[in-house]
Formats: sequence, structure tokens, C-alpha cells
Amino acid sequence: MLIDTHCHLDAAEFEADRLEIARRARAAGVGAIVIPAVEHANFAVVRDLAHRIEGGAYALGIHPLYVERAQAGDLEALREAVVSALDDPRFVAIGEIGLDFFVPEIAAGAPRARQEHFYDAQLALAAEFGLPVLLHVRRSQDILLKYLRRRPGVPGGIAHAFNGSAQQAGAFVERGFALGLGGAMTYPRALQIRRHATDVGLDHLVLETDAPDIPPAWLYAPQRRNDPGQLPRIAQVLAQLRGVDTTGVAQATTATAHRVLPRLAQAA
Repeated sequence: MLIDTHCHLDAAEFEADRLEIARRARAAGVGAIVIPAVEHANFAVVRDLAHRIEGGAYALGIHPLYVERAQAGDLEALREAVVSALDDPRFVAIGEIGLDFFVPEIAAGAPRARQEHFYDAQLALAAEFGLPVLLHVRRSQDILLKYLRRRPGVPGGIAHAFNGSAQQAGAFVERGFALGLGGAMTYPRALQIRRHATDVGLDHLVLETDAPDIPPAWLYAPQRRNDPGQLPRIAQVLAQLRGVDTTGVAQATTATAHRVLPRLAQAA
């Protein structure tokens, strides 16, 4: 069994066929799909969708690129949603949260301070309830780690679409995080990501698609939509890079996903 640890199945790109997409992915060997929220408006959407598909799970959080339009009460609404979800076995993490400093204006200005405020507040929530986090990591690895060191109650989670240095990868692993690998790993020129795929212990790696985004190399073309059914082929690429069989990759990454997202293991 494979686990897609990060898939935005609620996105508008899946409006016409999302249940069929989920069905096909399961038939291809994807036993679980984790659907992270990105803002208050889709908390209920991801929860309901996770319950509609076989093997569905969800996370609740406010994405860094959505904090500019977040309302004053959204953090309290998140806390209330988390408290309500604690008895739901399909609720597995706080996410998608994090920092995105890819755009220079964000990195330098007020949007960065707002991102950091929302990130730290959501880490505090994760620490309060002992929940893992799904981290958005883009040009922000060291700052993410700085806040994590201040919140030792956060039990770890997944550094989604990780593309930092080897030293930064080690720092996340030391804090109980697995590194999420997906479509970007399938490009031969993605040298740093492919080094992580081969050098980081398999027990610290998980698979993801980030569908409908980050399409793998065989889908890359205008308007080509990524989907969770691509995960078996992504797993094959990881197996080839490591010189092992795909079955071993599936077993190891599934075990890692269950370790860093313990509620997912309980729901399986």
C-alpha cells in the first residue's frame, strides 16, 4: 500500500471527477490520501471529502499564502475545528501551515511578519494537543526550524516538498519530521531533491503528490493536472534512485507515514 501524504483533492481542478480520481488511485494501490486544508473556508470541505472517499484523511490549518486574506477570528475558528475533530479518526494533523518566502516582496515586508504570526500560533496549537504538522517549506527552512525549537511540544510531522540543504534536512529529521518527496523528484535536473531521495534514510521519507500541483516529469505540459494516481510511478522513481525494489519503498514510506502521523495509523 502507498500513502499520498499531501493531496489537495478538494481543489477546483477536480470538480468534475474527484471521486473517480480517488477511486482510480485506490485501485492503483494508493491506500490512503491525506487532504490538507489551506484556509477557514475549506475546513469543513476537506473533512467531508475525507469521509466520502475510502482511505481519506485530513488536516486542518491555514496556509502561509492564505494568511493575507485570513480574518481576525480564523485562528480561533481553527482551534474550535481542531477540538471538534479530536474524536474523528480521519483527522491526522495541523496543516498545511508554514512559511513561503519565495517572492522577494513577501520575504522583506509585512506579509512575512503576518505569515510568521500565523505559523507560530498554529505551532502552539499543535503543541497544545500533541499533533504533528504538515509544513509548507519554500525558501524558509531556517526560520521554520527557529520557531520549531521554541515549540518543543510539537511532535514532528512532514516537511512537505522539501528542497533544503542536507544540513537542514538533518535538522528536520532530528525534530521528528519526515521529508515529503513527490513529482519534483522525477526531474533529472532536480539534483538536490534527488540527493535527499538517495542519501536520507528511507525511514525518514514519505511520498506525496501535492495534486493538482507539482506534476511529475511525464505529465509536465501546459494544463496537465497532477493526481494521486501518479503515486505508484513516483514510488518507482524513488526505488530506482535508491537501487531497491518498489515494494520495499512502499512498505518503508507507509511505515514512516504512520509513524509521523500516528492518527493515520490508527485510522487505517
